[in-house]
Amino acid sequence: MPHDHHDHDHDAHSLLPSDSALRVKALETLLTRKGLVDPAAMDAILDVYENKVGPQNGARVVARAWAEPAFLAALRADTTATLEREGLLGRQGEHVVVVENTAEVHNVVVCTLCSCYPWPLLGIPPTWYKSDAYRARVVREPRRVLAEFGLVLPDGQAVRVWDSTAEIRYLVIPMRPEGSAGLGVEDLTRWVTRNSMIGTGLAERPA
Repeated sequence: MPHDHHDHDHDAHSLLPSDSALRVKALETLLTRKGLVDPAAMDAILDVYENKVGPQNGARVVARAWAEPAFLAALRADTTATLEREGLLGRQGEHVVVVENTAEVHNVVVCTLCSCYPWPLLGIPPTWYKSDAYRARVVREPRRVLAEFGLVLPDGQAVRVWDSTAEIRYLVIPMRPEGSAGLGVEDLTRWVTRNSMIGTGLAERPA
């Protein structure tokens, strides 16, 4: 469900509190000792999402949306069906909707209840995405939170916050940056950052 905002303000976003990380590790250890979790299987899953998926799948989707009008139209009409045809659906990303940034509206994604995130497109969620601070604050004061990421939006551009759930996840299609005209999909993919697909950053020229 989206939330629209224009002017908000608050303090800096933070990473997960250290005690949360400790609780996660303790829970993992307990489950492993009880035989409910196979560490090797868990490591294999993490390896896939960290090193074989990562955000490059989502970046290619964005690049194609910029370069191929028919693909963008298909995403708009039915994101889930379009991604399914491309083989880009899966665990933690069964139902996806794209939201497009424009000069009038900037979109940002959060999961206020936990950390729902489109793993098949973006890989494993960053620590800050799962933090209590980000989840609570970006809904109340998105402009201030985005500024802390280094993203200061024009006053006339509204901010819309999308709350992911277990049933639906969102992928932001950032505005195509200046200087990328004439590039093909492969080159455009390098301009798409992970944060730009969450909404806490912009697409940008590769270093």
